[in-house]
Amino acid sequence: MKELTLEAKVANLQQVLDFVDENLKSMRCPMKILMQIDVAVEEIFVNVASYAYAPDTGSVTIRMDLQENPRTVVITFIDSGVPYNPLAKADPDVTLSAEERAIGGLGIYMVKKSMDKMEYEYTDKQNILTMIKGIE
Repeated sequence: MKELTLEAKVANLQQVLDFVDENLKSMRCPMKILMQIDVAVEEIFVNVASYAYAPDTGSVTIRMDLQENPRTVVITFIDSGVPYNPLAKADPDVTLSAEERAIGGLGIYMVKKSMDKMEYEYTDKQNILTMIKGIE
């Protein structure tokens, strides 16, 4: 398992993406899946950086566990910010036009659709969001 802990600031996004990509490339992850994971990681990290500690700041830990048989990546975000389960929010009605849809929620919806599985728990005063994606 690999781990990166840093300040939850949007300015640190590139460092997070570099960490994720380095680990995915070491597993020979296909480019299409790597890009899907990057979009999901960006959405989750930016949400944590923007809302978890607002107006203050705090840290976030990103853990990556690369598993074999089947080849799967498990990425977990851990922060001590305001308790928030993004998976509990109802999915937006994507049949409506952008003007008719309520603002917000589309990014998390896209993440949920692109990952194989997502889980959330609030334990020991920490938000723990886990994304799981097969990389075959």
